[in-house]
Amino acid sequence: MACHALSLFHIPSILILGVLYMAYVLIGGVIFWKLEGGLVRQDIARLLEKKNQLLNTYSCLNQEGLDALVIQDSSKVGLSLKGNQTMDSFWKFTSSAVFAATVVTTIGYGNMSPSTMAGQIFCVFFALFGIPLNMVVLNRVGKYMLKKTNHRLTRFMVHLLSYVSGVALFFVMPMMVFKQHEGWTYSQAIYYCFISLSTIGFGDYVAGMYSNPEQSYPDWYSVLMASWIFFGLAWLALVINHTIDILERVNIYLKHWWSPKEPDTESGEEIKDPPVDV
Repeated sequence: MACHALSLFHIPSILILGVLYMAYVLIGGVIFWKLEGGLVRQDIARLLEKKNQLLNTYSCLNQEGLDALVIQDSSKVGLSLKGNQTMDSFWKFTSSAVFAATVVTTIGYGNMSPSTMAGQIFCVFFALFGIPLNMVVLNRVGKYMLKKTNHRLTRFMVHLLSYVSGVALFFVMPMMVFKQHEGWTYSQAIYYCFISLSTIGFGDYVAGMYSNPEQSYPDWYSVLMASWIFFGLAWLALVINHTIDILERVNIYLKHWWSPKEPDTESGEEIKDPPVDV
């Protein structure tokens, strides 16, 4: 009875670990938001002042020429200086939370990074504890699913179901969303999905206002991005655990059936392989 009760405790323990992970990321997002937000407001004022100075100094400068002069500085903080309006900067809560998720998952697109000394120091310690936490959570999810599939047929069906459902949820559906909101082709969207979920993170394609501050995105977009990254990585960890499990079993079968039998040099008898528990 005690063992049965203990086995049931594995489910809430995984949930508690997941809640702890999400709380860690969200708290990190709040801290990044507070540490970097003040500097961004200074950048906004500085860029607007620079824009007004250019307009007063060069009265013949058109909007296209003005954008060419300040677009590099403004894009670094997630601003659009077209016309007389500015968009929200990178460092608001939702984008900061997504940035925190990319830190602990080691995706690191490179388009967004802390600029203040406090933000950079916090990022070091946040990653120092967040990356191991991320690895533990993803590893526990994969191992938990494998423990529940001991029967061979059940294991095969879980393998198949996880691959098919994961491809649909984390590649096909996001591909259509990114095509609509980012204007990418299907091949570019699939490429971005894989580069992100594999944590390679080249940064050549980045979804959201992090790469295009002039485009308006719905409020739920950042939440969807953060959820997609977390659950997509959990699914990928499950797939990797399944793949490792399959390769290990194939290796055991090959070793059992194809390893040469060496004769005993003293008795002349073959030394048989010990029985393998598959």
